[in-house]
Amino acid sequence: MLEKRQLGRTKLHVTTMGLGTATMGGSRIKITQAEGQAIVAAAWDAGVRYFDTAPFYGLGAAEHRVGDELRDKDRNSWVLSTKVGRLLRPKTDTTPSPDGRLSPMPFKVLYDYGYDGIMRSVEDSYQRLGLARIDILYVHDIGAYQHGEELNTHYFAQLRDSGYKALDELRRTGVVSAIGIGVNESKVLIDALGIGDWDAFLLAGRYTLLEQAPLDDLIPLCQARGTSLVIGGPLNSGILAGRDTWNYETAPPEIVARVRALETVCQSHNVPLAAAALQFPLAHPVVAAVIPGPRNATEFVENLPLFTMKIPAGLWSDLRSENLLHPNAPVPA
Repeated sequence: MLEKRQLGRTKLHVTTMGLGTATMGGSRIKITQAEGQAIVAAAWDAGVRYFDTAPFYGLGAAEHRVGDELRDKDRNSWVLSTKVGRLLRPKTDTTPSPDGRLSPMPFKVLYDYGYDGIMRSVEDSYQRLGLARIDILYVHDIGAYQHGEELNTHYFAQLRDSGYKALDELRRTGVVSAIGIGVNESKVLIDALGIGDWDAFLLAGRYTLLEQAPLDDLIPLCQARGTSLVIGGPLNSGILAGRDTWNYETAPPEIVARVRALETVCQSHNVPLAAAALQFPLAHPVVAAVIPGPRNATEFVENLPLFTMKIPAGLWSDLRSENLLHPNAPVPA
């Protein structure tokens, strides 16, 4: 049985290992409907009861796959999060995506962080999921990391002036149990704490064994406000699992060097680097879950023992003595 933790100050409890479905949507590598559902089934069989998806993942494909696999499960036994901020519109031309993504579904993205856009996004997600309840709504990919400073000024104003009202209304009326933001950067989360009351932030790649800068600013604020963190991308796009990608691109030399130093310490204790990476974020009490996004069911099954294996205390003390951990970073007991 996987441990469960409370999400913020809500009544929701999520398993400490959840399932991220960005890869499963099939935008970056080709994944069929059956293969996607098999990933969800493998996670369920392992005891995972927290599943995160989004309209953007496979342009609707991930939501379809999650809903199709989980529809017959006891709905009170698991937690589902999806996202708002992108509406899907029919794509009739054949031009490829500018960022090289595959298009499993024939749609294109329209960004909308305002009241009407968020309400429409939720209704669309209900249809794709084929489910009657969404537990958590995250505002997806707002921030300068995604949009650049100038354009994000516009989108953040949308969220501040009307989008947050929609989210708060959905939470207050019981349509959803929790609201938050899901991004790859800390700054926009710090800014967002100034405009509303958030239950959880899904932060991808920024609080990991490789990176711990949020300990200096975001995490203390989250603790003070009672906002949980869910850690997406705990393997930093694969660099902590033996691949060469970081932030979804080829890792630069300084990142590769730091990963090699981490790996050297792990090898001296006969611990796979990925095991330390999957377990590290959960040592902080503000973290409710980590949600790796496996490429197939086999990869999920291979990750599971890494998540549960015993790691000697000496590994963490050696990482600290090598200045590979933030001085204030808690480590697993």
